[in-house]
Amino acid sequence: MSKAFTKEQDGAEEDELAPEVVQPQGVKNYITPGGYARMQAELKQLLDVERPQTVSVVHWAASNGDRSENGDYIYGKKRLREIDRRIRFLIKRLEIAEVVDSSGQEQDRVFFGATVSVRDCAGRVSSISIVGMDEVDPARGRVSWISPIARALLKAREGDRVTLRTPSGVEELEVEEIRYEALP
Repeated sequence: MSKAFTKEQDGAEEDELAPEVVQPQGVKNYITPGGYARMQAELKQLLDVERPQTVSVVHWAASNGDRSENGDYIYGKKRLREIDRRIRFLIKRLEIAEVVDSSGQEQDRVFFGATVSVRDCAGRVSSISIVGMDEVDPARGRVSWISPIARALLKAREGDRVTLRTPSGVEELEVEEIRYEALP
C-alpha cells in the first residue's frame, strides 16, 4: 500500500488531552492587571515569534524529503501542536477574564489582589498573594482566590485570627500585614 493512503500517526490524539485550568461552574475568571498583561505578552510571543519560527523549521524539514524518519519534522509538528493548543487556551481565558484592579479597594481588609503576611501557630510568617486561577504560583506564594486559605483570609483585617481547615486538621492564622501592590 502506498504511504500516501495511510494515516500519519504522530501523537495528535494524546496531545489533545492536555490538562487545562478547570473553571468551576458559575465562578468568574478574575485576574489581576499584571496577570492579564503577562498572559497577553505570552500570547503575543507565541503568535509573533515562536509559531512563525516553528512553521519555518517544519517547512524546511518537510522540503528535505522523507518525513517518516525526519526528526526535525516530527518534533516541529509536535511543537507546533503544543503552541497552537496554548494559543487557543490563552485566547479562551483572556476572552472570559475579568480584570480586577485592587487600587480602589479598602486597604485595611483582605480582598482579591491583596498580599497578606500571616503568622501560623508555630510562629512562622509567610506571605500570600490572592490572585486569579490563571496566575497561581505556589512557589512564589500566589494562591487562587477560591483556594481554602484565600477563602479563610477574605475580609479579614490586620490582627484578626482566621481558621484554616486543611486535610491535616484545623490551623489558626493571624493576619500580620495587608498590602495591595502590583505583582511582577
